[in-house]
Amino acid sequence: MPWRELKPMDLKMLFIADYLQGAPSFSALCQAYEISRKTGYKRSRRRLTQDWVVPVAVREAIIELRSRGETEPGPKKIQAALQERFPDEAPPSKTAIYNILKKAELIKPRRLRQRVAVYPKPLEKAESPNQLFSADYKGQFLTGAGVWCYPLTIMDHASRFLLACHSMPNTNLLETQAVFTQVFRENGLPERIRTDNGVPFASKGRAGLSQLSIWWLRLGIIPERIAPGRPEQNGRHERMHRTLKSTLPSPPAVAWEAQQRHFDRFRQHYNHERLHEALKQKTPASCYQPSPRPFPEKLPEMTYPSHIESLPADSCGIINRRGLRIYVGYVLKHQTIGLEQVGDGVWDVIFGPIILGRVDVRDATDGYVTLKVLSPM
Repeated sequence: MPWRELKPMDLKMLFIADYLQGAPSFSALCQAYEISRKTGYKRSRRRLTQDWVVPVAVREAIIELRSRGETEPGPKKIQAALQERFPDEAPPSKTAIYNILKKAELIKPRRLRQRVAVYPKPLEKAESPNQLFSADYKGQFLTGAGVWCYPLTIMDHASRFLLACHSMPNTNLLETQAVFTQVFRENGLPERIRTDNGVPFASKGRAGLSQLSIWWLRLGIIPERIAPGRPEQNGRHERMHRTLKSTLPSPPAVAWEAQQRHFDRFRQHYNHERLHEALKQKTPASCYQPSPRPFPEKLPEMTYPSHIESLPADSCGIINRRGLRIYVGYVLKHQTIGLEQVGDGVWDVIFGPIILGRVDVRDATDGYVTLKVLSPM
């Protein structure tokens, strides 16, 4: 019986089978079949980056490199180490290395971090007092008694007048709201308040609104938020924090009872004694005057112009309009929401001046329509 002649497809299948069984090296395998490495990669019909075609020796090396040492190298560092260990082979891609590590349960899945919605408008300047207040929690520190202190600071942007500098044991809503209430009663209401994206100023809810910022909106104050990782957008406040920090002992040795007295002295010095170059060597107190907008003793409901339909959100954050249910967010439960028609069957859903999203009644399913988030302007 004569020898069976091997067709190119047969050779190709043998080549792939030898490759999957774990040839000593890809170069040696190509040389045995008298083909170039380029042709060998084409014959595989699969990228070398796919984890299931990575040679056994390389897969074992990936697992070994991940487990070796006190730190756990990532795919990028493992890929570089493979190039040194197997100089005749192209290393797998970082994705393939990641998949191999994941299959070997050497990758701990990271919890996806929900981010606060981006503030949709450019930050505005403030040329006169009470146009803009800025607020922040200066970095927490341990007092001499071993209790954490979270200094809450509130400042008028134009005059740099320090409205509040309070020792706080935490950053919860009620205590923060109490400080703002005191500031508003003493100085009136600003037009806007600028903060970062942290608690309690913002949340991961609709439009980044929090209970505190909803309270501001009902008082007629527009909340502004700086971009994440951009503290320079609140640079005047950060500069005041740097001055405040320079007055604190290092390490902090002030007892909790004395901490507020220290902040009160600092506020007196900063507002009435320290001259500011940006204010043409004047003090903030000489440049500030209270707002003509008084703090109301009763919190007003959110109201809208006559062309905007007002609807109450229920205890779940859902508004109902003629059998149509729209979920606006739990943080807005029991609030008055506005619907402004912008097209045929298309409505902008708003809370005060904040656009929460847009709905199209034609997208309704079983009486429920999803609120679509509009792209930031």
